[in-house]
Amino acid sequence: MTSVVADLMAALEGSGHTVAVAESLTGGALASALISPAGASAVVRGGVVAYDTELKASLLGVDRDLLDEQGPVHPEVARQMAIGVRVALATSQGPASIGVATTGVAGPASQGGHPAGTVFVAVAHGDEVDVREAAFDGDRSSVRAATVDLALEMLGNTVR
Repeated sequence: MTSVVADLMAALEGSGHTVAVAESLTGGALASALISPAGASAVVRGGVVAYDTELKASLLGVDRDLLDEQGPVHPEVARQMAIGVRVALATSQGPASIGVATTGVAGPASQGGHPAGTVFVAVAHGDEVDVREAAFDGDRSSVRAATVDLALEMLGNTVR
């Protein structure tokens, strides 16, 4: 997977993009994958692991009423996380051009009425936000790995 990520980082750098990541169920695995190739620092701003629901609001700007009403496993939560992380990880050069977010239920138990394996991934670029829902089978580790793969695929689609 490292060569796939290296190619993705090269494409993003060639397009002048910067990336900020907001993770919940992946717990830093996406950021880790993105920074695995040498030179990733030219593209990756950093990541926020907002595992606690409150942090989604306080760090990433997710609407508190939405979180209270729907819980953290919701497509709009993923969308707001992806938008919010771009600003949360802004530098003197401005916000990141792309925000990526993951939220869902890794399992083994369901959460908030959502079965294990329910995942939402969002990629915010410009005024556009692509949010995808997935239902992955397997244990926590495989759900988290599949979520990282989906996020990388979606991120790659932003430069194609």
